[in-house]
Amino acid sequence: MKGRLVIAGLGPGSEAQITPEVQAAIAAATDVIGYTPYVARITPRANLALHPSDNRVEAERARHALDLAAAGHQVLIVSSGDPGVFAMAAAIFEVLESDLTRWQQVEIDILPGITAMLAAAARIGAPLGHDFCVINLSDNLKPWAVIEKRLRLAAEADFAMAFYNPRSKSRPDGFASALEILKHSCGDDRPVIFARAVSTKQETVTVMPLSRADPDMADMRTLVLVGSSKTRLVEHQNKKWVYTPRSLQD
Repeated sequence: MKGRLVIAGLGPGSEAQITPEVQAAIAAATDVIGYTPYVARITPRANLALHPSDNRVEAERARHALDLAAAGHQVLIVSSGDPGVFAMAAAIFEVLESDLTRWQQVEIDILPGITAMLAAAARIGAPLGHDFCVINLSDNLKPWAVIEKRLRLAAEADFAMAFYNPRSKSRPDGFASALEILKHSCGDDRPVIFARAVSTKQETVTVMPLSRADPDMADMRTLVLVGSSKTRLVEHQNKKWVYTPRSLQD
């Protein structure tokens, strides 16, 4: 049997937000590979091998997946959210390019998923309704100076912004620096959304002005959204909604 590698997104957390296409790929897989918390979302069954692994071993995980597929397995490598957004799709291609001959016969498919950014935005309204940018605040794979430059330029361009991986135990200070840059560049009234564990039982979504944003409000399960200068708050049926108008016309 010819091997196949499917790279799939499991969505932000809720089983209801896994696409039917991804569900079908799970049912067809002989092997599921991924970061331990993501593999734990797959229900074990007969004739399915689960291969959980630690964080920060993306290259090893990608190589394992490609080798299994080359050996004839039906391999599914899973990410949360969408696999092409700061996730395993890019890692697969980085490894694939290093030895194209080795994995020449492997068929590869990528199945999209609902990102944390889109799930969080839907909870609170339409904060990404006009131009926006997405920045990963982890400096594990890029210098912090690059992150600072992108933050300043994004603020200057007046984008709404979405931030992945804002703060972790190993990176407790970077998000504080990011907030200081934004407060200096954007002013105090810009709406900020802290959306943690969206679509799970642990979900919390908090809206506040930038002046009140505190680094301790975020962790690795938090997606942070910051509005542009045009982003508005409206109240409807006792709920506060946040949206960015589609037009820049006054």
